[in-house]
Amino acid sequence: MFIRPLRVQVPAGKLSARMNAVEIRDVTKSFGAQIAVDGLSLSVPEHHIYGFIGPNGSGKTTTLRMIMRIFHPDRGSVEVLGAVGSSAVDDRVAYLPEERGLYKQMTVTEILEYYAALKGMARAEARVEIARWLDRLDLAAHAKKRISALSKGMSQKVQLIATVVARPALVLLDEPFSGLDPVNAVVVRDAILDLRKTSTVIFSTHDMSAAETLCDFIFMIHRGKKVLDGTLAQIKSAYGSDTLRVKVGAGVALRDIDGVLEVTDLGNLQELRVAAAAEPQAILRALLARGDVHHFEVAHPSLHEIFVRIARPEPEHDHA
Repeated sequence: MFIRPLRVQVPAGKLSARMNAVEIRDVTKSFGAQIAVDGLSLSVPEHHIYGFIGPNGSGKTTTLRMIMRIFHPDRGSVEVLGAVGSSAVDDRVAYLPEERGLYKQMTVTEILEYYAALKGMARAEARVEIARWLDRLDLAAHAKKRISALSKGMSQKVQLIATVVARPALVLLDEPFSGLDPVNAVVVRDAILDLRKTSTVIFSTHDMSAAETLCDFIFMIHRGKKVLDGTLAQIKSAYGSDTLRVKVGAGVALRDIDGVLEVTDLGNLQELRVAAAAEPQAILRALLARGDVHHFEVAHPSLHEIFVRIARPEPEHDHA
């Protein structure tokens, strides 16, 4: 976990009332000739879960690191909790990286008290908060165990507690469900939803189903540029109802129907992506002329499908 032990007191009134926990304005960041983030503007409202998605190498991690002040933009500004380029809010920001790491020979309680102390939390207050979180994540019985004796799932839950124990105002979570079994994933999901009451959460993931169910807003970056930003309903609405989900009888061909651009097999259903000018009723008539139709639905594309459409390489990239 990235934590800065140096703390700076914020003068009273320095951080004014605000609506956004993070405000990114026209930010560009390059590494040599490579432009990692290109003219990005983004507003993350307080007390919401904001999903960050994007393929590997898209600029997502660079954006997170600029929010953390690990990197500084070449152009533009990044405002975090009302401060620009200042260490004044460091103790109010917490980061759970995808690559986990804890001191193996310390006990669960020791490691959590240590991280709370780094954030300036009084020991008595920290112990109350630690006990609450251990109970919340079903770890109370393991409080005196060394980290080395814990399972991977337990260790990841301890790392989550270490991230949030000091009650940060802004929490950045990078793939928090990575490696968790379904039971622990539900426990962590519920904890993240609870965090929204007291914190703003930026949640980075490749799991589109988690993004759909957890996030109030979703932001996608691709090749350094913002390509999606809004609520799930707004994003799906922008892509229209160009998707049909059908279940047809054996032997019914789907790929050569006029207006059908792409067919995806979902197992029990097939998903048809259709041209903007295509009439769903005309496609239904064509299907009925070929055989039995057991299910026919006009639907918005899923977030997963939208992601794939944007991130899929062009044919020349596939060839390369």
